[in-house]
Formats: sequence, C-alpha cells, structure tokens
Amino acid sequence: MGDRWYQEAVVYCLDVDTYADSDGDGVGDFQGLIGRLDYLARLGVTCLWLNPIHPSPNKDDGYDATDFYNVDPRLGTLGDFAELLHQAQNRGIRVIIDLVVNHTSDQHPWFQSARSSPDSPYRDWYVWADHEPADRQQGMVFPGEQEETWTYDRTAKAWYYHRFYKFQPDLNIENPKVRAEIKKITSFWLQLGVSGFRMDAVPFIIEKTEPGNPNADKDFDFLTDLRQHVQWRRGDAALLAEANVEPDQLPVYFGDAAGSGNRIHMLFDFMLNGRLMLALARQDPEAIIDALRDTPKLPTGGQWATFLRNHDEIDLSRLTADQRNDVLAKFGPDENMQLYGRGIRRRLAPMLGNDRRHIELAYALQFSLRGTPVLRYGEEIGMGEDLSLDGRDAIRTPMQWSYKDNAGFSTAEPEKLVRPVIDKGEFGYQQVNVTAQRKDPRSLLGWFERMIRTLREAPEIGSGSTTHIDVPVPAGVLAHRADGRTGTMVFLHNLGTEDVEVDLSTLAPEADLPIDVLTDRNYEEVGKLDRLKLAGHGYRWIRLCRGRDL
Repeated sequence: MGDRWYQEAVVYCLDVDTYADSDGDGVGDFQGLIGRLDYLARLGVTCLWLNPIHPSPNKDDGYDATDFYNVDPRLGTLGDFAELLHQAQNRGIRVIIDLVVNHTSDQHPWFQSARSSPDSPYRDWYVWADHEPADRQQGMVFPGEQEETWTYDRTAKAWYYHRFYKFQPDLNIENPKVRAEIKKITSFWLQLGVSGFRMDAVPFIIEKTEPGNPNADKDFDFLTDLRQHVQWRRGDAALLAEANVEPDQLPVYFGDAAGSGNRIHMLFDFMLNGRLMLALARQDPEAIIDALRDTPKLPTGGQWATFLRNHDEIDLSRLTADQRNDVLAKFGPDENMQLYGRGIRRRLAPMLGNDRRHIELAYALQFSLRGTPVLRYGEEIGMGEDLSLDGRDAIRTPMQWSYKDNAGFSTAEPEKLVRPVIDKGEFGYQQVNVTAQRKDPRSLLGWFERMIRTLREAPEIGSGSTTHIDVPVPAGVLAHRADGRTGTMVFLHNLGTEDVEVDLSTLAPEADLPIDVLTDRNYEEVGKLDRLKLAGHGYRWIRLCRGRDL
C-alpha cells in the first residue's frame, strides 16, 4: 500500500453497539468487535470507521456526546478501546472514529455551565441570541423532525442555535478556546492510536453563525489549521469529511485557492452516490458518465470516498425533482421507505429485490470507480432493513452472525437488545447470516472477499485516474478505465437486463496480454477486445496492462 494509505483502503463502517455483544447485556461492545477482527481481515477490510463511541444520552444514536475524552460505558472502557486498536493493528487494520464537534449534547457539562449564567466561562462556547432570530425556522437538517434551529432556553434567558435537534446545541467555532479544544480532542485520540477521523457535518462546523443570517460565511482557515495540527501529531493521519454541498464548493474543502491540498484528505462523494442510484434505477449509465465528467480536479493527495449505503438515508437532494422521483419510484415507492422528503431508509439488497446479480453489479460498479470504497456493515451478506423502527434506525439493526438466537449477536433476552434483530421474511437471520454464507463458496460473502482481493491487486483504481471510455457501446453499458503507476484496468458494467456485445478494439494497441480478473460468469477470452460479451447485469474487470516500471 502506498504512503497515502487512505487512497488504497477498503473502509468498513459499523456501530459498535449493534455489531457483537461479548457480555450478554444486549449491547455490542469493543470486546465483541475484537472477537470479529479476523472476520474483517478475511473480508479484506483495511480501515474500520466506528460511528460515535463517546458517552451520550443516545437521543441521536451517540451523535449527542457528553464527553469527548471517554467512551460510552455500554461499549467498554478506554482500556478495551486501546486493546481494539492494538489487535486491529496486528491484523493490518487501521481505525478511524467519528469526530462530532459541530455540537454537543445539551447534557454536556459545557452547555450546562453555559446556560447557568451569562458569566459562565463556557457561555460563549455556544451560539446565543438575546432576541428571537428572524431565521429561527430555517436551515433544518431533519425536516419533519425539527421545527426550528433556534430554541429559547428559560434558564439562560436566551436563544441558542442548533443546526440539528434542539438537544444538540452548536459549538461556537469562532471562539478560539473552542478551536483549541477541538484540536486537543483530536490529539487525545491520535495519541491512543487512531489513524484519523470521519468529520461529521463539516460545513456546519465552520459556519460563522449570525442570528438572522441563514447564509453565514464559512471559515475554511480552520480546516487548514486542523489539518496541520492533526498531521503534526501523527503524520499519516487522515481526515474523511461529510460535506454534502454544491459541486463548485467542493474544491475548497480539499485545499485553498492556490491548489494546495492542505485541508481535508477525503470527502464522501454525495454527487456520485445520487448519480449511481439514478443510473441503477433507470438502467442507464449516463448519470455516472456525467458525474465522472463533472468531477472537480483534486489537489495532490485529495481523494473521494464512494458508497452505496452509509449510516444515514440515501440522500437524493442533489438530483432534480424528476430524477429523484424516478429513484424513489424504483427503490422506495412506499412513504414508509422514505425519509426527510429527500431520501430512502433502506438497505441495498431489498432495494434491488434481493437479486444477487443486481447486487453484485452495483457493488462491482462502486468498487471500480475512482476513490476509496466505503462498505456499511452487513451489506457483504445482503442484510435487510426493519422499517418498523424509527427513521435511520431501520438500517441499524444487529449484525446477523449465525442461526443462533438473536442472530448470534447477543445471548441477552430479546427485549434487552439495543435494537431487535431481523427475524422474519427473506432477510431474517435464519436465511441471511455469516455462518451460512461462510459454508457456501458461491455466497455473497464469498463474492465480496474475491472482489476485494481483486481490488487490492489493482491499486490504480484508488490512487490513479478514472475516465469514461468514450466509444459506441450498447444501451445500458458503462465502459471506464483506471490508469496509474501500476498499470491500467478496464471495466464493463451492464446496467440493463439484456445480453450484449461490446467492441473496445481501439484499446488493443495499449494492451499487454489482457485478461479478465473479475467477472459475473465465465466468458470467452478477452482476445483483441473487439467482441466482449456481457450478460444482463453482468460485469467484467479486465487487466489491460501492468505498469512498465513494475
């Protein structure tokens, strides 16, 4: 793996509390996760991204922290976390954690002190207004679940700002003491051994909030400052940021106007995610071609993080109304499947009708596109969702390990589980679990292992350039290539259902014994690239040539 490890990583995202319970209390924990590290190593994971692990009232699944320097006692102790880092490192797996510093819980000692008196040393750690702001009911992140972004506090006798829920007051990033504290938080966890952070809600972290101004300026200099601080503390640390903003705004999150990559290392590619969903819904790759063409040029070291499902809803807000309606009609037709008027709260396998070929196609496509792939836990075995749970909890059910009670997640009584396991229907743990798929080399889990091994042998996918191959192809087919120091890969993905034949003979002069390295079925030899057969929902990863210096 290259010096910029994050460019060739496979990131696996999980909630510790729903992954593996070691002590039978119904809540997953660090010791349980340690016991599953060999499974993750075999899968091919090189980086674990842990959703919030801090102490919290858990009104928002841990995103409402009360102490940034400790771990939720339900998950274990700091000693258990340190052991997790050690054991993960032994298996070549890095660990990054959520850095949720846009806000705190309203139960955090800082906020309790801040609201108690205007003279509190923490008063200006938060954003206050003496009079009701004119933009009080603008800018809600969770429409339908939020009614305002400014709430009156009777104790403080003032209005406080909260971009998210009212129990999550925003920190005041313009206060130098808050900035210093955020740096200290990162230093603490880097010293323990994490390899970086997934930064939550970055556009809101750097927002210079003013009462009555819903379009406040952003202070990008703080990102530059934080990047420098983090890398002085650990040279290979990486920042992975959530910034779902307009495309023309994305470059400034990576670096300054001079083109230096001195801010965020990686950004989640929300634009590509929406286009991927649209392409799958329409069985037409044009949206992906547009995304590849419109991708902003990144500074050296800048990287995209690709995903199909993450821990939140599938956010379709960057699509047009017609495009969004097409995706919803295909993958989330019932109102109960939708969220916030903009997204889908389902896992991919049920969205694709549990069609194995379609699932493989979708993930082969994601993992072959430029950037670092991020995989949500359970997707590798085709887990489903529980739409009886509220909001985003539908896709946060316990990991399904075996045929045992509670899917092997916990020995606790069912009513004590952090969330109920899926135990009915085609996605119930009796049908979908790791044990069953481990015994079957043709299982989805076995396929993911093979696909990720193939990815690891083609580092140009993550660290090289990706371009659309602009030649005539049958409807529904996407042809693209990845070029890097290690060579060139060519990819064919058929989003349609009909068998087709593709002519890529214009690439023959570049080829050096081209060969299939990952396919949905056995095909004839690649030959001169002029008669490449491709099944409906089929895919072919072709090694065109290797780097001349290897």
